[in-house]
Amino acid sequence: MRRYEIMLLITDTIEEDAATAVFEKAKKILADQGGELLDEAWWGRRKLAYEVLKRDHGFYGILDFHASTEVVTELERQLKISDDVVRFKTVRPEVRTRSNA
Repeated sequence: MRRYEIMLLITDTIEEDAATAVFEKAKKILADQGGELLDEAWWGRRKLAYEVLKRDHGFYGILDFHASTEVVTELERQLKISDDVVRFKTVRPEVRTRSNA
């Protein structure tokens, strides 16, 4: 299993409770598929750097986890069909060792 980070941008047309429910649903999908959550961060409502779908604010959340590529594929598939998720970005962060420093 590899380490991944995913940042979610959730629409601000819903209440914060509903936005956190979308974030919790993403965590549940990850757990149900066999991923291991390492860390999470809920940033709440923030101003966007530029308009996305004619909106200038959104809710941000970040998940840091270990998973197989199949788990990431399924998580991304379900995020794509969610009306409340505006954007998401999945990355594989570099693991720093002494030789990289």
